[in-house]
Amino acid sequence: MARRGLMVVSGGLALVGLAGSACRQRPARTGPEVELVRVPEAAEGGPDRMAPIAGRASGTRPGQRIVLYARSGPWWVQPLAEQPFTAIRADSTFENTTHLGTEYAALLVEPGYKPPNRSDELPAVAGGVVAMARVKGVAPAEPRPSRTLQFAGYEWRVRDAPSERGGWTNRYDPDNAWTDEAGALHLRITPSDAGWTSAEVILTRSLGYGSYSFVVRDVARLAPTVVLGLFTWDDVAGDQRFREMDIEFSRWGDPSNVNAQYVVQPYYVPANVSRFQAPGGTLTHTLRWEVGRASFRTVRGAAGSGAPRPVAEHVFTSGVPLPGNETVRINLYVFGNPPLTLPLPTEVVVQSFEYLP
Repeated sequence: MARRGLMVVSGGLALVGLAGSACRQRPARTGPEVELVRVPEAAEGGPDRMAPIAGRASGTRPGQRIVLYARSGPWWVQPLAEQPFTAIRADSTFENTTHLGTEYAALLVEPGYKPPNRSDELPAVAGGVVAMARVKGVAPAEPRPSRTLQFAGYEWRVRDAPSERGGWTNRYDPDNAWTDEAGALHLRITPSDAGWTSAEVILTRSLGYGSYSFVVRDVARLAPTVVLGLFTWDDVAGDQRFREMDIEFSRWGDPSNVNAQYVVQPYYVPANVSRFQAPGGTLTHTLRWEVGRASFRTVRGAAGSGAPRPVAEHVFTSGVPLPGNETVRINLYVFGNPPLTLPLPTEVVVQSFEYLP
């Protein structure tokens, strides 16, 4: 009687007859497949934390696309509900950005498939879903040193990670932010292979209640899709609307809009937004943050140049956040999917910043 040998298969034991037979190879797969080859770290998500994600799809047909999901509690379509599809390149690869989560998934879907924006469970491989890859986020890497700059007597971190601000994925290049010999801060939007890169600087300390003043050179003629934001933000305070209060300059894609606004989030509450027309020339914009009160004011000229008549002012007494771990941020980015006529490069200059308790 011939003896039988043992072979380990996928971590288990399988009996293999040695009586004049060779091991049979598994047939090659011929159906469509999708895999993730660049997986972000595992982390709780948030609207301002994004990372690149990439993969490969094989056996696809024309018109098929990728739908990405990240799990943060439920599964959320990525990168945005308004942008649920990722194109497959001619070399079968795909790449996009995603908000962070504990797990990630890539679905290969048929043309016409409508993915859910949010779901407790991933869609099944059936009907419009042709194939799926699901993986856990990788262990967080050691934080890499980020570039910083000195402005107005403070240290600021220069952003290099993508964000969803403006309802579109904005990528950031640290080279788009710098200070000149006079100490003014320059922010720039520049062309890139992906369309453009934006700029943002983040104060490295929290200041709390007090007065925040920004002297900004002429931004009255920014392109309608360009946004300059002067604001507070707390990454981990979703229940407090991220402690966001804004002074923003943009026409939000519509040339007929006025070009500036004060906001206490959430912006979709009409009483939380005060819009105004910012004139050309240098302006000083101030937020005075007190208990239950956020007072905004804009005047002509630089701070300390007399007592000019306000261009605009507004006081909010509802929805004003309490202090926490918020920091001041200054960013220049693109709203929505810009037209091909977006002028690049676009540059703004923040002449100074001052905080008084």
